[in-house]
Amino acid sequence: MSQYRIRILNNIAREGRDLLGKNYIVSADEPDPEGIVVRSSQVDTDDYPSLLAVARAGAGVNNISVGKATDRGICVFNTPGANANAVAELVFVMIGISARNINLAINFCRDLTGLTDAEVAERVEGQKAAFRGFELAGKTLGVLGLGKIGVRVANSGITRQMPVTGFDPFPALENIHQLSPEVHLAGSWREVVEQANILTLHMPFSKKLHGVINRDVLKRLPRSAILVNYARGPLVDDAAVLDALDSGRLASYVTDFPTAAMLSHPKVIASPHLGASTEESEEQCACMAVRELRAYLEYGTVTHSVNFPTIESIPSDEVHTRLIMINRDIPGMIGFASQKLGANGINISSYLNESNGTIGYNIIDLESPVPDDIVEGITAHKDVIRTRTIVFTYNNGN
Repeated sequence: MSQYRIRILNNIAREGRDLLGKNYIVSADEPDPEGIVVRSSQVDTDDYPSLLAVARAGAGVNNISVGKATDRGICVFNTPGANANAVAELVFVMIGISARNINLAINFCRDLTGLTDAEVAERVEGQKAAFRGFELAGKTLGVLGLGKIGVRVANSGITRQMPVTGFDPFPALENIHQLSPEVHLAGSWREVVEQANILTLHMPFSKKLHGVINRDVLKRLPRSAILVNYARGPLVDDAAVLDALDSGRLASYVTDFPTAAMLSHPKVIASPHLGASTEESEEQCACMAVRELRAYLEYGTVTHSVNFPTIESIPSDEVHTRLIMINRDIPGMIGFASQKLGANGINISSYLNESNGTIGYNIIDLESPVPDDIVEGITAHKDVIRTRTIVFTYNNGN
């Protein structure tokens, strides 16, 4: 089996790195990798001539040039759900801090340093009423985005005796099946916003959703609502949120994405991008990302890709070569590849094709080697983006 060059960006958990065995040359500064594992660093896929795939140890991929990758036939993976529990737990920690004014109360206690016990007790009893908060039970939790994290947050609201209403414009059945039947599925985002005492965001980021939480959205919230953003910073219009805080429309803004404009406001509670920062989450994300990358490099199979269709196939013992053809999703490409191989006397053991409306992905298993000139002839087709050949020498006793 070929050795693959892998570049590791950021601090990837050791458990994930350990999954890259002797068939991988792993380095933090490999200049021309075939695979990249990344967390938060920016990745311009055009910087790497031999790149085949990028695996992000996390859900969002806005730090990766996905469009450029697709144009070059580079597969981009993420790890949905691997950090879901970590984020969902932290969301409720932070909601609790806001609801009970815990951040202000802790600062108050620290400011008592240097007083005697009697003086501390007197100050505490005299001023604790200033930090009176409210209970979550009975307050309506609105959840925008019902992916793996949003569903966990919604379900957790139910366990806290909160009425919960959620909305997702494109809900995945595998996630909705995990949703508590007590969660009300709204017909629009407006229905969620207009009911939410606490509005929490769990949608993916895209250019279309930049600043989607704007003045129009915020003015629909009940007065003194709490806005929680543990999804992506740019979903929120900072200026609109500051105005809503100043007017009392928002009681507080709780976010994992501090900005210069927000930090000085007393009603903003910010954490430094800690959503997935647990040992368990980092390990799960790293292992999932590496397994996806390995399966792609070694077998050409695709799971949890943001730009390629899902496709999995285990080669039989008779397969010598697996030909991967990545093409624009247009009619006639299956026939083209089949005819090209058949005309040259190459027997196709199996042919699997999947598409996502943009990319057609073909796994073609062959019982014999495929000459370079035939691969080059397939690659030369104007609608073929990329081809790969994977040789299974161990299947043939060589």
